[in-house]
Amino acid sequence: MSKRLANESEAATAHNQARILSEALPYMQRYDRQTVVIKYGGHAMGDSALAESFARDIVLLKQSGVNPIVVHGGGPQIGAMLERLKIKSEFMHGLRVTDEATVDVVEMVLAGSINKQIVAAINKQGGSACGICGKDASLMLAKKLEKQVVDPSSNLMQAVDLGYVGEPDKVNPHIVEVIIKSDLIPVIAPLAVSADGRTYNINADTFASALAAAMTAKRLLLLTDVEGVLDKAGKLIQELTLDEARDLIEDGTISGGMIPKIEGCVSVVEAGVEAVVIINGKVPHAVLLELFTGHGAGTLIARKSGFTTA
Repeated sequence: MSKRLANESEAATAHNQARILSEALPYMQRYDRQTVVIKYGGHAMGDSALAESFARDIVLLKQSGVNPIVVHGGGPQIGAMLERLKIKSEFMHGLRVTDEATVDVVEMVLAGSINKQIVAAINKQGGSACGICGKDASLMLAKKLEKQVVDPSSNLMQAVDLGYVGEPDKVNPHIVEVIIKSDLIPVIAPLAVSADGRTYNINADTFASALAAAMTAKRLLLLTDVEGVLDKAGKLIQELTLDEARDLIEDGTISGGMIPKIEGCVSVVEAGVEAVVIINGKVPHAVLLELFTGHGAGTLIARKSGFTTA
């Protein structure tokens, strides 16, 4: 290729990049100084290339005037560490029981290695991340999760004791508000403390939802391993109102493990968050696609329709 052709190609690329940045302006204005809570987990956490692009995207959000808050999971990493330490996990009706030995490992992995890996990745991309958990400054107070399941032998509801697995009882977001007012990006492990001082592990989706509701965030993004909500033909549903979401649960379109996730999304929107989006975290730059383009990257759930364009 001649030098002139190379220069022309580079110029075309540069013009395309400038056009993309220009088209992103109205979306950047929409989220300027707004709070966006992002639950990060699943496949994206275990893929180094996706983890790097996620960190870069979070830094870009902060640089663009958005206040990103990252809440992360870590189920596979916890399982691997328990196996490495030869601590047997007990499961009841498919749910892991978190005993006293297990919760210590959970705290070590979530608030320790995983949290600091994400912090380091964001810092490497030029950001300033700060790792905390729900126990810091009493950010999240928990109560023991009371889980009811159907006993297959009797077909009756039965209480399951999951040990140190909790659910949000009270949220005090002061520490997060202080962090986001600075140039820092909070990265939060979903651990909490009870009124009597016990440590509880909380599902990352549940933790992020409670925090987003308490802070009346502009958006809650739930990065998962699925494309979003699918219709009966297997096609992605890009946008749902609260009533439409409830109807899809009622008619069986939304089923299985997606039901509690969608019910949680509905509750968050009812609490004042403008919209919740279920995003496939395996898509590179999924967060930027959702926030800074008209394309979107998953299923958006809002009180009413009309949020997918600026």
